[in-house]
Amino acid sequence: MPKKSKITIKELPKIERPREKLMKYGPDKLSDEELLAIILRSGTKDENVIDLATNILKKFPKDKLPYTTFDELKDYHGIGPAKACEIIACFELGKRFLKDKQTRIFLSPKQVWESLKDIRESKKEHFVIFYLDTKNQEIIHEIISIGTLNASLVHPREVFEPAVKNLAAQIILAHNHPSGDYQPSEDDIKITQKLVEAGNILGIEVIDHIIVTKKDFFSFRDKGLIQ
Repeated sequence: MPKKSKITIKELPKIERPREKLMKYGPDKLSDEELLAIILRSGTKDENVIDLATNILKKFPKDKLPYTTFDELKDYHGIGPAKACEIIACFELGKRFLKDKQTRIFLSPKQVWESLKDIRESKKEHFVIFYLDTKNQEIIHEIISIGTLNASLVHPREVFEPAVKNLAAQIILAHNHPSGDYQPSEDDIKITQKLVEAGNILGIEVIDHIIVTKKDFFSFRDKGLIQ
């Protein structure tokens, strides 16, 4: 049985309480124990929540805790079924997000086409931007618009604001043609030219515009439409 804590969370100065500390300084300023304490929310009659979190991490080191089973967690003194579910759910979400965010490097139009499986067969046009670093590694990607692309409706600010915010060095434009015809329309060409010019002003290179269909793709750079 763990020793009873000498001090409760409520007796700590507010700024030393995990939740208040996170709100003021951000999650990266908290220890592993403090982050786990926020998930647990409360301790037991024998130990406050930070002490409980500390003892849990001694029993299940942080490289093993994300893979600990429900039964292993629920049987630990101070956790129980409800808290075990909360811990497992948090780590499962983290695993899924990390899987989705695995760094991709785009070196060819085909890689872009392959990555857009979700929209290749869509019946609506999706205009997607890939934001890359200097090594062609994806930082993020965003769907800028859904529906027929129109040069008059696409504003460079919508495209480049995330690039500036995320310190992207270059971008790839991409959209699907539900018709199955991958040839660029007049609007596709106008949009590309407008965004290339805006990128040149901002120092953020538009390295390609890829039009994708279910079975094929069109690269503006490969066809000499982007220099």
